Amino acid sequence: MALERREIEGNAGPIGLEVATPPSGVAAGQLIVLCHGLPLSRGGGRLASRLLPELAERIAGETGWTAVVPSLRGVGDTPGTFSAQGWRDDLTAVLDSALPGFSGASLAGFGFGGSLSLSVAAADERIRGVVTMATPADLTGWCGPADLFAAACASAGVVGDQPLEAPDDLLRGVLELDPLGSIAQIPPRHLMIVHGAVDTVVPATAARQLLDAAGGRAELRIIQGGGHWLRADPRMVATILGWLDRRR
Repeated sequence: MALERREIEGNAGPIGLEVATPPSGVAAGQLIVLCHGLPLSRGGGRLASRLLPELAERIAGETGWTAVVPSLRGVGDTPGTFSAQGWRDDLTAVLDSALPGFSGASLAGFGFGGSLSLSVAAADERIRGVVTMATPADLTGWCGPADLFAAACASAGVVGDQPLEAPDDLLRGVLELDPLGSIAQIPPRHLMIVHGAVDTVVPATAARQLLDAAGGRAELRIIQGGGHWLRADPRMVATILGWLDRRR
């Protein structure tokens, strides 16, 4: 198994990728893209994708899936400034680049990255499955007032050489992702919703709202005692590995 750093061209500049390729003897011929979230703590945005390459290596080594971790604009070394549409464009560019050689892809999104993944999958039939982790169902409540949300994005460090959009425009773009409307369009494609039972950032009731919006046609996993930061929780790792292994 190898973890390789790559770059592809996006419309705001090069998009950094970490790609975990399984050993040839266990390759399942399947592709998953792991989508980081948008932590709104000071400096959190630039670190958002740091823990995911380790998960990608586990996925490639234990399930045989090829796993791709992009750093969307404003995160890591990828230039540009966050906007919801900009991140949609970047994730679509990653799929366009990675999909040749695969019959389809799955998305796994953490926090806001789950909302983004649902929105992209709703409009793209190449996406065969989505797993969301600690994903908000109500982005209005998650973002809060437009000016405070814009200030949090700036503090998180997802601003490059271009300024953020005006607060009202920035918020409007995020709300257009519409997690509940998007998830309704995913079934009968594969869908799993994972949430920590004691998540203090996005309450676990969000998972039930997403499940209801999907018409109940999703697997639901509530991790007892789990908080918001599921990326390193071994139970989350086991859950996603099992979901992928059942689909080999």
